Amino acid sequence: MTRDEILSQLEKLIQLDVDATHAYDQAIKNVDDQVIKDKLILFQGDHRRHIDLLSAKVLELGGTPPELTSDFKGFFISGFTALRSLTGTKGALEAMETNEKLTTSKYQDAVKLVWPTDIASLIQSNLADEQRHLSFVREAIATITTQKRV
Repeated sequence: MTRDEILSQLEKLIQLDVDATHAYDQAIKNVDDQVIKDKLILFQGDHRRHIDLLSAKVLELGGTPPELTSDFKGFFISGFTALRSLTGTKGALEAMETNEKLTTSKYQDAVKLVWPTDIASLIQSNLADEQRHLSFVREAIATITTQKRV
């Protein structure tokens, strides 16, 4: 990839993580289970760390990281999460499952690109975080669903 292509791809990943942090804001507000809330707060911190590390790479390459505001897609994701979260913890988790599927998919696509070694390692690490987030959210939904059936 050329420098400009690398910068463009990094900016897309940064925007993805920015949108995810805003979605987490919406979900966290409506989760009443403290253990789940604490996990979501940690995951939101992972997304903020992704933003910081990816932004540092953009700066190293002489680019300017994007603003930390949601784009149109981000506003849609936050709105969707806010609406789903109004139904409580399960709704918030279901919204976050959708969001984490998206971020995981985008990072899986990004890992397939040809990056400089340091950036490839960073993206692989971020993907591992996304997979861990998605796994937890799915397990939490399954647990809540099972508890409600009992």
